[in-house]
Amino acid sequence: MQAVTVKHVIIGDGVPKICVPIVAGTKREILADAHKIIDGRADIVEWRADWFETVTDASMVADVLRELSCILGNIPLLFTVRTAKEGGNLAVEPDRYAKINQAAAETGLPDLVDVEVFSSGKAAKEIIDSVHAAGAKVIGSNHQFDGTPPTQEIIDRLRKIQESGADICKIAVTPHSKSDVLRLLEATVTMSEIYADRPVAAISMTKLGVASRLFGEWSGSALTFGTVEKASAPGQIDSEELFRIMQEFHRLIE
Repeated sequence: MQAVTVKHVIIGDGVPKICVPIVAGTKREILADAHKIIDGRADIVEWRADWFETVTDASMVADVLRELSCILGNIPLLFTVRTAKEGGNLAVEPDRYAKINQAAAETGLPDLVDVEVFSSGKAAKEIIDSVHAAGAKVIGSNHQFDGTPPTQEIIDRLRKIQESGADICKIAVTPHSKSDVLRLLEATVTMSEIYADRPVAAISMTKLGVASRLFGEWSGSALTFGTVEKASAPGQIDSEELFRIMQEFHRLIE
């Protein structure tokens, strides 16, 4: 598996990297959250732009990206528009989704862009190519809020994301039982050990799935999500606590 380096952050090597989301509606709130995050444990900062009240205005998005990039300095910035189809805050058609992401990438400011490989349909490859042309990396993602697919389906989805050309392959599912969590972990181990040639991020959401957020170094998940302000998905925990637990786990298994 080839690790992915974004600025000084190496994703896919050692302890999973912590991504902290910004979930806010106005520019003022977004920038205020960024200032709070930089003093905490964040390897990557995700701007969940689907919550931004003027996300469809490319010039407004570019304006926020410029200021976020300045605040974050050497912390990589992930630009994400999570669609309503995958649990986000924006109901948008694939062509409009593509334009928002391409315009953001073309500013040259995001270090990574999240691309929903399945929801964006035929536009996925076009978006991924545009992001790469702009010099950024792609997190190809899929989110299942209605449950946890069978083990083989999880693996197949991650492999499809890998085939799309994304640099990091991410899946997040919702468990209804401990068996669901174990199924996600099993799929992650299989994907990372047999099929993956790039980093994988696999998350079982809600409190029931918190083990998947903590023990990615064991299962093969290279990226996890923690909070400083508002969570972007159910089950995210405080980034400082997340860092402490993962460091202790690393000490015990190395």
